[in-house]
Amino acid sequence: MLKKDTFALTPPMGWNSWDCYGAAVNEEQLLGNAQYVADNLKDYGFEYITCDIQWYEPKATSNFYNNFTELCMDEYSRLIPAENRFPSSANGVGFKAIADKIHAMGLKFGIHIMRGIPRQAVHRNTPVKGTDMTAREIAQGFSVCSWNTDMYGLRTCEGAQAYYNSIFELYACWGVDFVKVDDIANTEYKPHDPYSAREEIEMIRKAIDGCGRAMVLSLSPGPAVISEAFHLSQNANMWRMTGDFWDHWDKLYAMFERCEKWAPHVKVGCWPDCDMLPLGKISKTCTCLGDRDRYTNFTPDEQKTMLTLWSMFRSPLILGGDLRENRPEDLKLITNRDILEINQFSSENRQLYRNRNEAAWSCKDKDDNSVIALFNLSGDEAEISLDLEKYGIEKHGGKALELWTGESTEIKEKSLKAVIRPHACKAYRLL
Repeated sequence: MLKKDTFALTPPMGWNSWDCYGAAVNEEQLLGNAQYVADNLKDYGFEYITCDIQWYEPKATSNFYNNFTELCMDEYSRLIPAENRFPSSANGVGFKAIADKIHAMGLKFGIHIMRGIPRQAVHRNTPVKGTDMTAREIAQGFSVCSWNTDMYGLRTCEGAQAYYNSIFELYACWGVDFVKVDDIANTEYKPHDPYSAREEIEMIRKAIDGCGRAMVLSLSPGPAVISEAFHLSQNANMWRMTGDFWDHWDKLYAMFERCEKWAPHVKVGCWPDCDMLPLGKISKTCTCLGDRDRYTNFTPDEQKTMLTLWSMFRSPLILGGDLRENRPEDLKLITNRDILEINQFSSENRQLYRNRNEAAWSCKDKDDNSVIALFNLSGDEAEISLDLEKYGIEKHGGKALELWTGESTEIKEKSLKAVIRPHACKAYRLL
């Protein structure tokens, strides 16, 4: 039996279709972005290509959902790709042809699913593979998602486990390497208990462990329930710490508090997730917290602040923009090896302090050098000074290399000082 903490040994890196295509991504777009990763980003550690929500819906056109719409489904109540959007899935092939192409690029393939079983299957009372029970018998009728009408949650019963076993058996045959399960890390159908889907999480974990294929398990949406951190770490590889993250400073500002709270729970195979990186060209199908078909609203300084925080915290790095429309500066931003190596290989990551206007983080890099990140959270330029001795950071030779610019600076009187623009940061390796 596969053990989840023997893979995803470092924070997963890759691309997800949601930020640019919403629910409407198609085969050409998916494979086009995969090819960009293979050509430009694979050597930097980016490897997962994930098809987000509604791949089983023929009529999806944007970020918005079509309530109670017809879904594509097989004879065993399992959702399958919509052939008009994914032509290679015809004749029962499912996602196998796409997964094979992505694997041939040296990458890994992921999909998004919703918790539970399709309402369509329940209303038609279709069979569940591996059991004499039907969809109607295993569904929990009052367990529904408030923002998507596709599914019912499942009762805790043998038939429900058989259903989850059957869908992950199917995904293993397709060649799936990553599964993002939604409406599960924080649910709304029991407001007094946002972690009310814990039994379904356990069923999914059991199904993955028994399917014969290593699959990273990512849970959404956030905010995940921090009091359930142990249960999350026992069952998932990633879990969202926040609701959908978009390109607005207030959301990035709020992430500093979330990272502070979740930092003690970051460990091998278990990665609290700051959410996708809304960089480059996003919102191609509709307006979503900003103009349609826009380049990110984050300023260049804010983009570096985001990537530096995600890396010092060791969040998964999942890109969200249409990579084929990246500008040279977009590609340069996401291929800074020093920052990416901190994300993948650092240790002893911790927030040193944070107040309303500034924050500082530290870690050790793969060569045991101290790395310090200073963040200006205010709207004005400011000098930030860090007393290294106060925080027990004494092993250095008096110099520091800034990782975004390559500039060297001297450390005087055991203090690291920098003048930093509004919403910007400096990340230093102490030499």
